[in-house]
Amino acid sequence: MNEMELLKEWDAEAPPLTDHARARARLRLYETMTAPATSVAVGRRPFLRIAVAGVATAAVATTVLVANDSSPDTQPVSATTVLQGAAAEERRLEKPIAARDDQFIYTKEVIKETPAGGGRTRTYVDESWNSVDGSKRSYVSELGHKQWVPVYGPGQGTWPPSKWSELSLMPTDPRELAIDLRDMGGKPDYSKPMKPGDWPMVQYFLSGLLRRPVLPKGLRSAAYEALATVPGIKVVPGQKDADGRVGIGIRFVPGPGTSRSPLLVFDAKTYRYLGMCDQRTAGGTTYEQWSYVAASGVVDRVMQRPHETP
Repeated sequence: MNEMELLKEWDAEAPPLTDHARARARLRLYETMTAPATSVAVGRRPFLRIAVAGVATAAVATTVLVANDSSPDTQPVSATTVLQGAAAEERRLEKPIAARDDQFIYTKEVIKETPAGGGRTRTYVDESWNSVDGSKRSYVSELGHKQWVPVYGPGQGTWPPSKWSELSLMPTDPRELAIDLRDMGGKPDYSKPMKPGDWPMVQYFLSGLLRRPVLPKGLRSAAYEALATVPGIKVVPGQKDADGRVGIGIRFVPGPGTSRSPLLVFDAKTYRYLGMCDQRTAGGTTYEQWSYVAASGVVDRVMQRPHETP
């Protein structure tokens, strides 16, 4: 059973779960999502597990040396510096968007994929149109595999939510955002401190949130700020994105028995987010995936692209 099937079983009409039952359900969902896959359907890419978490009381940020273009010497930079810079850059460039329920989120994503053991690199340009509230059929492309996605049935949904109304209710305070995800399925308890065991699941759920190409104002920058303070963040210098742009890599170092976290690449000067590297396994072969979002926006119909007339 995959994570989407688990979410489909969620009964919106059922009585509220007890704290213990809710914790068990969240743990089961997290364990299912992070379990190694024995097979992957054609075109099915796993959720990218970006290392994101809420504000910790005592943050741990790994500092490394990275090359500075203006000087032959190396300059220290921390994960906190990079990710807070990314949040500031997101605020500077952000253009407020209010998507209607009858519209679609358009995404053009470029993915370059190479077998981990060596081999030919394949490039995919995936264009997708996802219904904002799930009331219309979506048209999605995953590694070149195109298909129509039916409307949601009763009690069905996705993570992260596709409904703009639900996304707009998420807090833009990094600490509150993390707690909301920790207490998913119940009322958030902002007075309850985060525990070490909370972080893996929270960062996984936030990874899906950051995967959304279009978010309400302030939500993406809040996620970056949350990531800046998670224990276990590592800086990896001298990285490149799928388009060959050189930047600084950021990776969450997971605990024993958990999957490897993706590598996020940020511009070395502005800290603007460039793209990511992740892995997928299919047919017994592991692939390295480099990806970036080339274009995104809100449109009125499937096959319409931003700035085109309806």
